[in-house]
Amino acid sequence: MLTTVIHPAERPSGLPPLLIAHGLFGSARNWGVIARRLADSRDVLAVDMRNHGTSPWSEVHRYPEMAADLAEVIEAQGGLADVVGHSMGGKAAMMLALTRPERVRRLVVADIAPVGYGHDQRQHIDTMEALDLAGVTTRGEADRRLAALLDDAALRAFFLQSLDLKADPPRWRLNLPVLRQEMPQILGWPEVSGQFEGPVLFLSGGESRYVLPEHRETIRGLFPAARFAKIPGAGHWLHAEKPREFEETLRVFLS
Repeated sequence: MLTTVIHPAERPSGLPPLLIAHGLFGSARNWGVIARRLADSRDVLAVDMRNHGTSPWSEVHRYPEMAADLAEVIEAQGGLADVVGHSMGGKAAMMLALTRPERVRRLVVADIAPVGYGHDQRQHIDTMEALDLAGVTTRGEADRRLAALLDDAALRAFFLQSLDLKADPPRWRLNLPVLRQEMPQILGWPEVSGQFEGPVLFLSGGESRYVLPEHRETIRGLFPAARFAKIPGAGHWLHAEKPREFEETLRVFLS
């Protein structure tokens, strides 16, 4: 089963748990602050997706299997959940809702659509694999070395959350060879039949280009009750760039 960080409700309200599925190269810890805040009235479950964090590694990294992973977590926590998924996690959450609709009450898809994308993320795998980890004992030293390969300080900080400095030698908590091999499936979207008729919010960053007007017909074909909203001034990492706005939007929609 996926590694699951459970944030128990401070004041249980009777709402089902909220399951959070992170994006590519992420982990449950990326969502710690938002998860703790949302746990004021319900249990919040943040998972490490397969081949990420401390969850099991697999030779397969595709959406039907990722959806089955999420279903297993929900079944272990009572059988029904609200689900939030960002990017890759959003596609896994959509696949879950389409194939196991009885497990999902409400769904929030953060800045992704059920379509294939033409960009590639393998350059980031190249960067992580090129980082010399010999003798690294602190995240600051790792960041200094990574800066020679990657200018973007925010991306460096994000990637380095998946660096295990307690291992000897240090290692990435990411199955980089499999993520490289499966990148076409991660960026793509498989053929899937059926619909999820429950409430769905497609929440996008106002500055992002991941969910476009031309995607709406496809979205409504799979999610006829879909609603759309944008967070002004946010890009693809909307939950990190505008966390309070993201949190408030989730509260309104999920309650």
